[in-house]
Amino acid sequence: MLDATSVDALRRDLDAARDLLVDSFAAARRPLSGITPDAAAALVAQVDLDRPLPSTHAVLEEVRDVYLDHAVWFHHPHYQAHLNCPVALPAVVGDVVSAAVNSSLDTWDQSGPATFMERHLVAWTAQRIGLGETADGIFTTGGTQSNLHALLLARGEALAAGADLADLRVVTSENAHFSSRKAAMVLGMGEDAVLTTRADERGRLDVDHLDEVLRHLRAEGRTAMAVVATAGTTDLGAIDPLASVARACRRHGVWLHVDAAYGGGLLTSRRRRHLLTGIERADSVTVDFHKTFFQPVACSALVVADRRTLRHATHHAAYLNPVDDVAEEIPNQVDKSLQTTRRFDALKLWTTLRTLGPDRIGELLDAVVDLAAQVREDLVGDPDFAVVPHGDLSTVLFRFVESDVDAATLDAVNEAARKRLYATGLGAVARTRHDDRTWLKLTLLNPATTLGDVQHVLDLVRGHAREALAALTGATGRTEEVA
Repeated sequence: MLDATSVDALRRDLDAARDLLVDSFAAARRPLSGITPDAAAALVAQVDLDRPLPSTHAVLEEVRDVYLDHAVWFHHPHYQAHLNCPVALPAVVGDVVSAAVNSSLDTWDQSGPATFMERHLVAWTAQRIGLGETADGIFTTGGTQSNLHALLLARGEALAAGADLADLRVVTSENAHFSSRKAAMVLGMGEDAVLTTRADERGRLDVDHLDEVLRHLRAEGRTAMAVVATAGTTDLGAIDPLASVARACRRHGVWLHVDAAYGGGLLTSRRRRHLLTGIERADSVTVDFHKTFFQPVACSALVVADRRTLRHATHHAAYLNPVDDVAEEIPNQVDKSLQTTRRFDALKLWTTLRTLGPDRIGELLDAVVDLAAQVREDLVGDPDFAVVPHGDLSTVLFRFVESDVDAATLDAVNEAARKRLYATGLGAVARTRHDDRTWLKLTLLNPATTLGDVQHVLDLVRGHAREALAALTGATGRTEEVA
């Protein structure tokens, strides 16, 4: 076990782990191996967990064979699929320290100064958002948990005001993240309690329609528990008109939650901070540091404008955080959190800010947003691809096209091209549905990725799409055979 008597072993094992990582990063010539789910399952299944290996060296060799040789490398410039970022080196250092010390951030007597370091980071985030002195918050595991937590608080406020649970509704844009629906299910409201507004031509929440929906709910005797606006939709990277949404929420007396899981990094951008104008009027905000702050998973926070609303997540346990601790002003973070035992995930953000500073984080984010804008511009003139020509952040939706080929066939061709590319291990793009058609997606979160890297991946997609189209038109015509 790790204690004062095992520090020499700690040094030896950390050196070995460091060497393994250095070798693996250096050997990652492609973003992934292309291993299939069946092959990966078989590789893992042959490990007998009841028979330990003789040394840490042997364990690390097994980790190399089973995991690292087939890991998906987000730092590789040809990985352009999902909202996964390469991580800031100071964050890795912080994460190692956090794991070794193993503080638990539920109560003061398990964490010591770590409690105040987390609180300091929450206060810093609240200040960047523009919230006042009454703001507070808590670190979470990710945007889904942060959004659930926010809607729990909104539900608590609505019920405290006399609303009936069966009459509560959440309003989001049709492009909002699915986690609002999952939260409604968990909160006993049901998925149907989430209503959606139309989106405008840029994929942003339509505020006029929001007004209509809120008026209709009131006329029906329903309670709009919360409006969820999005600062960075997953597919289009669209930022809802936050100031206009905030005004609508104030007119109707509705809690405003801003899901800035993706776009929250703009809080550090000197060039694009204005895109978040209006976020300072939110009742709650989600920020995923493990996206656009370049942090390892997991690192997210929920920030609220009024710390009193956090009481809706409070439960006092005699063995852990008794009521007497409140009177004594003992700083127990579990009073605010949905979790009990909780890692010191804030430390990696602390080490990143203290090493790089927020301006540098903003510059890194600006670089990938600039790259996405250039890619969209280039794709507009490419006859092989259609592209959604707008976006506020670093995603690009595109689609292989061919004249005289019907849309359904092209759906199959684009999906097949994505699968073929993944199987080679030479690149990774994502796919989604947009306007009822299959589109491919670039999510550019690696500041080291160049325009040439993106063009290379697009050329690979182009080639695979042409092969898939030829296979489809030369075979039976059944789209499921194209893979």
